[in-house]
Amino acid sequence: MGKDYQNSMGTDSVNRINESGPRERRFAIRYPFAAEAEILDLKSGMRLSGVTSDLSLGGCFVCTRQPLEVGTRVHLTLKHKNQSAIMLAAVRVLKPRIGMGLQALELDSSSIGTFLRWLYDLRESRGIPAMP
Repeated sequence: MGKDYQNSMGTDSVNRINESGPRERRFAIRYPFAAEAEILDLKSGMRLSGVTSDLSLGGCFVCTRQPLEVGTRVHLTLKHKNQSAIMLAAVRVLKPRIGMGLQALELDSSSIGTFLRWLYDLRESRGIPAMP
């Protein structure tokens, strides 16, 4: 992260972005969801793959043997039933040897419809009424 960027946000803001822990509260319902996950660490260029265990409006949990450090920003591609959703995400939760929780920061404009359709279908499958 560049010095100018850090200065423009302030030290407290940057520290909050990099923190993770039990004090964080989830703001979206998580649904069980299995999708292939292709992950690119934007800083190192390292590529990982895994499988999601859940999905929410706020992001997903990816099961992978080599999770990245909390705060790492990634390019994430989820693939499910011949559809894909591409997004910028950040690692928010780390569970060694299990995986990592990724917060969706920005969806690719061509992926918004697919991502929302997945969530709509998951809500419907659990009998949760659609929002008005």
